[in-house]
Amino acid sequence: MSTPGETPPIRYYLLRILFAGIVILSCTWVLLPIIISILYAFSTPQDFYSPKEIIPLHYTLSNIQKLLALGAARATMNSIIVAVMTVIFSFALGLPAGYAFARFAFKGKDSLKLLIIGLRMFPMLVIAVPLVTLYIRLGLNDTLLGVALAHTTMALPFVILITSSIFVSVPIELEEAGYVFGLDRKQTFLRITLPLALPGLTAAAIFTFIMSWNEVFMAAVLTLTNRTLPAFILTSAMAAPDIIKFAASFIMILPALIFVFIARRYLISMWGITVK
Repeated sequence: MSTPGETPPIRYYLLRILFAGIVILSCTWVLLPIIISILYAFSTPQDFYSPKEIIPLHYTLSNIQKLLALGAARATMNSIIVAVMTVIFSFALGLPAGYAFARFAFKGKDSLKLLIIGLRMFPMLVIAVPLVTLYIRLGLNDTLLGVALAHTTMALPFVILITSSIFVSVPIELEEAGYVFGLDRKQTFLRITLPLALPGLTAAAIFTFIMSWNEVFMAAVLTLTNRTLPAFILTSAMAAPDIIKFAASFIMILPALIFVFIARRYLISMWGITVK
């Protein structure tokens, strides 16, 4: 280790170069497919199919318009509705459960947590046929409500565990202070605990929204006419020309990028890091 005023050894510079190289490589690995999808989604057919043009130079909105004309507009609206319902259902069930895990000690608490995590161990392929049979009997097949309920079962374990960790980070002394000043448990939760946990809960909500937005298997199995956007792309857009597939890819990643950009501060707050 170098002393103050001493020139850092060459190993220090090599480690910094190595670290910078790893960061650049990781960012390139993540961003390159997104950039390619965006460029080719708006590329003209001449540039897209030209063997001499690696990076398109001419752009158009016709690819997006053609995809929307195929039914992507309705599928996008279906995805938004399903994702919003999934967030509502997941938080209606997961928020009280997460608070109970964070604030109360009861027999079988750890076993119940393990059971909740174990709900995600069953592949969707295994339960698809029984679920479709049950939905047909209940009249939920080919409905957005049915897809939202299926997505809720997938997201609920994560919502419970995430909200539990968020509520644990809120000091219990603040709630006890609320009791001292005459607040009951409901008022303490609404006026003290919930506002302090709101950044993390917002991040959890967006995480749940994106999970529902990207899910494709259950949406494709449970719907025929009321397909979400991933299911529509899987069954319809994938038969279209390659340039339309890139347009579909752009429409898929756009909401996720927007939501992550808006919620980046909340996500970091959920992990206990402060952003100035």
